[in-house]
Amino acid sequence: MFIQTESTPNPATLKFLPGLTVLELGTADFPNAEAAQKSPLAKRIFAAGNVTGVFFGTDFVTVTKADGADWQHIKPAILGAIMEHYQSGAAVMDGEAKAAGGHAEHTGEDGDIVRQIKELLDTRVRPAVAQDGGDITFHGFERGVVYLHMQGACAGCPSSTLTLKMGIENLLRHYIPEVTEVRPVAA
Repeated sequence: MFIQTESTPNPATLKFLPGLTVLELGTADFPNAEAAQKSPLAKRIFAAGNVTGVFFGTDFVTVTKADGADWQHIKPAILGAIMEHYQSGAAVMDGEAKAAGGHAEHTGEDGDIVRQIKELLDTRVRPAVAQDGGDITFHGFERGVVYLHMQGACAGCPSSTLTLKMGIENLLRHYIPEVTEVRPVAA
């Protein structure tokens, strides 16, 4: 098994490409070892040490390292954990655990606006940030403000504010005049 790695815009995060499907649909975010209990693969990666976050996409695993840890020292252990997992034949997610579909539900007014926001995120934004090892999902819309949840390499990335304001906010405001601002939300 050959696992490729790619750097991301976030220097604390590295993208691992095992060459196999990680998740059939959706994404899974494990912001800490406690959240990883529903995933044998995420548990193995956290057990490698100096890992503060794990994120799964359809064909990649994004790992965030602890402050002060050096990729040169922890990358071999993470590669080993991923390889061991796939060789074991274990599932990526335990029985009932499901990957997230992404966007939060929106009930009430502004249904058409929210549908347009989600469509633009799905077609223009999410594919681009997935290439960088992350995901951005809709969290809410209230009085012109779009609230987005950043995951994987996007969470904590130094350039995430610029991406939100200059990229996503400008895109949404261009196509949807009702959008006045975009703000990040914590998990």
